[in-house]
Amino acid sequence: MSADEALKIAVENNLDLVKIAPQAKPPVCKVMDYGKYRFEQAKREKENRKNQHTIDIKEVRLSLNIDTHDFNTKLKNAIKFISKGDKVKVSIRFRGREMGHPEQGYDNMNRFAEACQEVAVIEKPAKLEGRNMLMFLAPKTNK
Repeated sequence: MSADEALKIAVENNLDLVKIAPQAKPPVCKVMDYGKYRFEQAKREKENRKNQHTIDIKEVRLSLNIDTHDFNTKLKNAIKFISKGDKVKVSIRFRGREMGHPEQGYDNMNRFAEACQEVAVIEKPAKLEGRNMLMFLAPKTNK
């Protein structure tokens, strides 16, 4: 039907004439309540945003000569972050003469990764970048 007829029908029913496919020959239109449609669409988008979870990166800082209790505390925090679904960045900052012993940093990182292996996988292995050694852990996916 012509656009004038469709517009007349829409006005009689207190509705809107909405172009669905304006590129088509002839253009495709629909008679609907556009305000209600926009409201429902916004409601669906809000529901989708509420259900989605963003993954944060939490950081746990170790030191080169960390003691057992401090290590266990950092480990417990990292496991708590991972169980919430966040990724964990484990870092060691080398100060002064500690730069001469990177193997001790690798040992600490490997010990930390082994302790977390039940709930996490190593996303990026330990790597020395300048004065910092970094390692990334991600939650295990249950498939």
